[in-house]
Amino acid sequence: MLVKRLLICTGLLVAATLNLSAQQGPPKSPPATESVTIAGKIITIAYSSPGVKGRAGHIFGKDGLIGHDPSYPVWRAGANSATKLHTETDLTLGGLAVPKGDYTLYVDLSDPDGWVLIVNKQTGQWGTIYDKAQDLGRVKMSMSKPLALVENLKYAITDLGGTTGKLTLEWENHSASVLIAVH
Repeated sequence: MLVKRLLICTGLLVAATLNLSAQQGPPKSPPATESVTIAGKIITIAYSSPGVKGRAGHIFGKDGLIGHDPSYPVWRAGANSATKLHTETDLTLGGLAVPKGDYTLYVDLSDPDGWVLIVNKQTGQWGTIYDKAQDLGRVKMSMSKPLALVENLKYAITDLGGTTGKLTLEWENHSASVLIAVH
């Protein structure tokens, strides 16, 4: 009788575990990494990539999806953990001097047509934990519209030759970029 109960309990536990695993599925905002080598130095951005998922026109703005974050109008520029920037060398992001090291990227969305990239010295925090006192600095981004809806948020770092590059963030109907100079 004890063996039968033990087998039934074990079977129920296995079934519950399999059911839980099946329900979890792939992450809603999968992790992603963008990396480039410019002038022999590596620049990397690690982030989580949310999808539009039928919410086009309802993501940005104070009444949109991001408007519910406690740090709004400052956005984690991704999902989940704060977006990470690692640079092997000193660089300039759109006029802002960034010493080699690790940083967190945020975007100030106060002006929907004029985003501002924030480079923050605090690292390792959840994305909605933002401390303005830790800002290294801010730089205005160049705005444009992608050719088509960008379903999943993506970063691109492009080597433009020599010591220059460009960082681009695209999601939904927005594309924001800033030039990079490696020192």
